[in-house]
Amino acid sequence: MKRSGASIILVNSRNQVLLLLRDDKPEIPYPNMWDLPGGHVEPGETPMECIVREMMEEIETDVSKCSLLKVYDFPDRIEYIFLMELDVEADAIPLHEGQCLRWFAARDLQGLELAFGFDLVLNEFFANRTPPGIP
Repeated sequence: MKRSGASIILVNSRNQVLLLLRDDKPEIPYPNMWDLPGGHVEPGETPMECIVREMMEEIETDVSKCSLLKVYDFPDRIEYIFLMELDVEADAIPLHEGQCLRWFAARDLQGLELAFGFDLVLNEFFANRTPPGIP
């Protein structure tokens, strides 16, 4: 049985997504790469409980109002992708895991390889998203 993960696309009013720069430790997967915030679903935990717990632990942000966007069946795991709007400067968000947080527009992601295959997720997200101000 595949393991499960839960990650979140936090998007601001400028249509940018918040990414986390992973620690630069050779013993972790995808060191020093940009990543969606999230983590592993623990035994007995729902994906929603996981993402709420992980975001409180990692960035002290309450995401209990987020919604499930899509479930991806990756070769190594099932990934639950949640979505929530958040308008906060990246440097104002407490960070307890990783090197830093930064907002990225769709154009900033061109050619950027993300950890865990999340470039596919974000390319699809931006392709299906109507820019702000366009009905």
